[in-house]
Amino acid sequence: MKKSVSIIGGGPAAMMLAAKLDSKKFTVSIYEKNNALGRKFLVAGKGGFNLTHREELEVFVGRYHPNYFLKQAVSDFSNVDLQKWLKELGIDTYAGTSNRIFPVKGTKPIEVLNSILNAIENNKVTVCTGYKWVGFANDNSLIFESKNQIKNVNSDIVVFALGGASWKITGSDGTWLDYFMKRGITCLPFEASNCGYKINWPSGIIEKLEGKALKNCQFKSGVTSHAGEAVITSLGIEGSGVYPLGYEIRKQLSEKNKAELLIDLKPQNTLEEIRLKLANRKNVSLTRYLEKDMNLGETKTLLLKALLSKENFTDNKMLAAKIKTLPIEVTGLAPIDEAISTVGGVSLKEIDDHYQLKKIPNHFVIGEMLDWDAPTGGYLLQACFSMGNNLAHYLNKN
Repeated sequence: MKKSVSIIGGGPAAMMLAAKLDSKKFTVSIYEKNNALGRKFLVAGKGGFNLTHREELEVFVGRYHPNYFLKQAVSDFSNVDLQKWLKELGIDTYAGTSNRIFPVKGTKPIEVLNSILNAIENNKVTVCTGYKWVGFANDNSLIFESKNQIKNVNSDIVVFALGGASWKITGSDGTWLDYFMKRGITCLPFEASNCGYKINWPSGIIEKLEGKALKNCQFKSGVTSHAGEAVITSLGIEGSGVYPLGYEIRKQLSEKNKAELLIDLKPQNTLEEIRLKLANRKNVSLTRYLEKDMNLGETKTLLLKALLSKENFTDNKMLAAKIKTLPIEVTGLAPIDEAISTVGGVSLKEIDDHYQLKKIPNHFVIGEMLDWDAPTGGYLLQACFSMGNNLAHYLNKN
């Protein structure tokens, strides 16, 4: 006799699990509160549909914090495996100049989603939309609200894949946290990840530099550094160059209520090379020399002038040092709903090696509900797909 599986949530982890479960062994149903699956998946595609990253496995796994519980899942269903699976569904991919993996040009996000939904349909999965999970009944059955009615669902196996707390418009609001905590499951408060950082800019910077990009920089916080670009905002700073520093910045904010962001404005040159360039300025205006001759550009030059005293700006030795290491104090994170992802949620101590809740047998948690972190660049989606695949493999085998 088939066992019943209820999957709560309709994101990447849930969809992969549904597509991979053995329909000969299980009767599978997905319960999603929106009118369709994959709403956040589609939103992620608006900025360029970055599905995964072409990076060696060891380096790839090292991008996660912590990475021990994801190592097996990502190894068993890697970035290469994800591309092969997508190709089987009719979605070809390619690597961009940054080694990020995208669907081939001309392929729309909805086409990728529909291919995955077809795989789910072909696997005889029942999709129940408009079902909002509102907690556990006393017998551990699931309570749903649907069309203003309360419905109870009993299943042999339950898998939660409800997402984190960013992008509430997509339904990922983290309201499920209370239901887990009421059952004695340790959960950590949600925090923004892959987000902007608050900086108390000196007066006048925003008027001149808001919306301007710091390009071709090296950003560092703690032991983590990343090359890229970032945009100066009224809040502080944001962009792909600083997103990967989130783990270090949150750690420092937690310990000291502030964090240090170091910016190398000229990573292609050594400190000594910059000193020599400044020494050769002769009679050219310093501002013009920085912008044109040293190719710093207007934005970087204005930032240096705003953050340094006149004495330090005109001192070649001090200026060279600040071009290579410009310290910025971070005072906080952007609001959660403006973040790309979140950390927090169900503590990893609450699950076993197969994502099963230790306090509620046959109940599993996968995806962004768990307390883990990853930078943008395809790592978030890859981990969710890998967890769904890993759990499907475990359940099919057992």
